[in-house]
Amino acid sequence: MTLSVNTLDKLDWSALAAQLDSEGYAVLPRLLDADEARLLAREAGTSDALRRVSLDSLDLGRGDLLYFDALLPQPWAQWRTEFYRQLASVANRWNEVLGMPYRFPAKLDAFAERNRRAGQTWAQSHLNRLGTDDYLALHQRSDGEHVFPLQVVALLTAPGKDFTGGDLVLTEQRPRMQSRPTVVPLGLGDAAIIATAQRPFKGSSGYYRVNLRHAISRVRSGERVGVELSFHDAPYAANDQHTFDLDA
Repeated sequence: MTLSVNTLDKLDWSALAAQLDSEGYAVLPRLLDADEARLLAREAGTSDALRRVSLDSLDLGRGDLLYFDALLPQPWAQWRTEFYRQLASVANRWNEVLGMPYRFPAKLDAFAERNRRAGQTWAQSHLNRLGTDDYLALHQRSDGEHVFPLQVVALLTAPGKDFTGGDLVLTEQRPRMQSRPTVVPLGLGDAAIIATAQRPFKGSSGYYRVNLRHAISRVRSGERVGVELSFHDAPYAANDQHTFDLDA
């Protein structure tokens, strides 16, 4: 169960980059077929390699986060490698228009090495498992010197069949404006690229930085299983607290 390089290469990355610029997210329908997605969801409840963390213990909602180790299993390891290869140029362009000197290397291995040298060794990629009345509060993963501005999420169970509620919600805060919420529609096997914490927005006087967070709304019935892949790791000193930047 792997993601073919050709699968991503065949996507219209110019159109995806334009949507990321304008909205801060882009949906990739049916990146996994239904059987693959359901198999990966079932594995979420049986793998001994996943570190379970209760959202309630983090004051971040209700439900479970199931963290991968630094060496992700397939298909997630390949997803991170191939998505990073496509997204590094978008990330660098965002930094350029914001006047930020930092540039991301072309390959994930080189970026991971920068993380290690900076003490960022706490893997953040995880599965999330939410049952009835569970939810994930607004947050962003922006801890550390090396923060990649994009991440990938995917849905492994079917809305309306396996669960109800449980929408992916993004909020964007622009200077001197109210927060703008967006519900991102995801179906079984769909993935989405979303902004991690900040992105450029083009206003009348040029580009400025807007702040973003994401959440999963309350699950009304059933069980929702998804995955969140981060390209940067968190500082190891924060691992016992599992720190997040929460919405005020």
